[in-house]
Amino acid sequence: MPGRPSPSRRTVLRGVATAPVAGFALTACSGGTGGAAPATPTAPVELGAESEIAKGGAKLYRDHNVVVSRAEDGSLKAFSTICTHAGCPINKLEGTTLTCPCHGSEFDAVTGEVLHAPATVPLNELSVEAKGGKIVAGPDA
Repeated sequence: MPGRPSPSRRTVLRGVATAPVAGFALTACSGGTGGAAPATPTAPVELGAESEIAKGGAKLYRDHNVVVSRAEDGSLKAFSTICTHAGCPINKLEGTTLTCPCHGSEFDAVTGEVLHAPATVPLNELSVEAKGGKIVAGPDA
């Protein structure tokens, strides 16, 4: 176009180099799960066998964005595994510590409490119960 300077090679390369990074950051923090599971169960869902969770332990159900823990007295607790910081699905459980892949927030799978920022709000608790040897979680489980 006459009268308009051409972009320098440096400007073009800078734009190309940052485009994939920006696209990744927006995708990773969007809270979307690519059409997989909803952020939290919208109806009670059967997660697995009650025997899968030992006393003092926890199990992550990635397909449903839920973590279930069992106290020493045998009682169950369930939490949504959507990070309260940026809405990313949490996909890592080590022992009873959940770690968000987006910004490194950590949560206690037994209490839902934040262990490491940037998150400041605990995970959302869900109803959970054992029915016929299966764990069922979600609203009004």
